[in-house]
Amino acid sequence: MKDLRIIVVTGLSGSGKSTALAAFEDAGCYCVDNLPVALLPKLLELPLDSEAAVTGLVFVMDLREKRFIQRYPAVFDTLRQRGIQPEVIFLEAEETVLVQRYSATRRQHPLGQDRPLREAIGAEAALLAPLRATAHRIIDTSQLNVHQLKALMFDIARQGARRAALNIHVISFGFKQGVPHEADLVVDVRFLTNPFFDPTLRHLDGESEPIRRFVQGDPEATEFLRRYGELLDYLIPLYEKEGKAYLTIAVGCTGGRHRSVVMARAIFEHLRARDKRVSLAHRDIGLAG
Repeated sequence: MKDLRIIVVTGLSGSGKSTALAAFEDAGCYCVDNLPVALLPKLLELPLDSEAAVTGLVFVMDLREKRFIQRYPAVFDTLRQRGIQPEVIFLEAEETVLVQRYSATRRQHPLGQDRPLREAIGAEAALLAPLRATAHRIIDTSQLNVHQLKALMFDIARQGARRAALNIHVISFGFKQGVPHEADLVVDVRFLTNPFFDPTLRHLDGESEPIRRFVQGDPEATEFLRRYGELLDYLIPLYEKEGKAYLTIAVGCTGGRHRSVVMARAIFEHLRARDKRVSLAHRDIGLAG
């Protein structure tokens, strides 16, 4: 198993870890939920049937294990000494979103036995802060539905065949809803002419051809894409040389429905044309302007 990709999915309760695990399983990974962290080194010593058909090993670990926080640092250090580097994916969501999800499912928070839900969520975030700080990838699922989260996890799973490659995620967003927490690079395209003020275009989104023509018809859009493309062409080889595994480029406009969507897709196409491993998501495209 030493040559297999080892992924640990962790994070806040209610952030979508079960959904993520299902996506990894669909992608051909061997998955285990709620594995006690102390068992991980022993499990990796066991032979795995049909190992050649397994694309990776994925384990969900979190505060459902009472001593997870105390045990994981020593366990992860043991694995690294054996030449095994687990990839840690940390899922999180905004407090209000977590409260809504718990209200919908009526599940009990693992720290909520003797405290209010919001207090339990805050306590969990504080306990997991050191692990979050060392995670290879942090994903905020606040604005992702089940299908979007599954698609993102499936894409991460498929990228396992080329672990050394830089995985680039381009995301459009609206500043009204806040900057994505996982963003490494943020670019503001609110300087472009806004189609929202054209009554014949307002109801469309940036994936429609009329909006695309409108936004890209702005002379500043062409110049921006040229200059920003040159900047990315300069930066990305440096990130690759440094060994960075993931890069999230966030493109924002006011509402996240028109200009940022068009520009994010243009950046995505620019990177794909250069054979980069890149994915695209529109966080706020479905929200009203």
